[in-house]
Amino acid sequence: MSKYLTWVAICVLLSISLDVFAEEVPFTLEDRDRLIRVEVKLEDVDKRFEQIDKRFEQIDKRFEQIDKRFEQIDKRFEQIDKRFEQVDKRFMELREDMNKRFDQLINIFIGIVAAFAGIVAVTIGFAIWDRRTALRPVLERSERWEMAVREYAKQEPRLAEVLKSLGLM
Repeated sequence: MSKYLTWVAICVLLSISLDVFAEEVPFTLEDRDRLIRVEVKLEDVDKRFEQIDKRFEQIDKRFEQIDKRFEQIDKRFEQIDKRFEQVDKRFMELREDMNKRFDQLINIFIGIVAAFAGIVAVTIGFAIWDRRTALRPVLERSERWEMAVREYAKQEPRLAEVLKSLGLM
C-alpha cells in the first residue's frame, strides 16, 4: 500500500508543478484577424451549404415530378395492356368463329361430295341395269338369227363352210 501512496503523491506534485510552469499566451491582433477571417470563411461555407440544400430541395422536387410522370406512364402502360388483352380476346373469338365456319364448310363439302358419289353410283348402276335389260331382247334376236342362219347353212354348203371356219357351227 505504501507504493500506491508514493505514486499518488508523485502524481499530485507533478500536476501542481506543471500548472506553475504554464504561461498564458497573449491574444494578439493577428489572432483576432485570423479568427475574423475564419468566421467569414465559415459563413461563406454556411451560405454555400444553404445553396446546396436549396439545390437538393429543387432536385427532390424534380424527382417527385419525375416520379409522378413515371406513375402516369405506368398507368398508361396498364391501360395499353388492358387494351391488348381485349384485342387478344377479340382475336380469339374471331378465330373460334372462323374455325366453326370452316368446320361448317367442310361438312357441307363432304355432303356435296357424298351426294355426287351417290349420284355417280346410281347412274352407273342404272347404266348396268339398263344395258342388261336392253341387251336381253337383242341377244334373244341374235340367237334367233343364228338359228336361222344355221338352218339355212344346212341347205347351202358354202355358208356352212364359212360358219365352220368362224367357229359358229
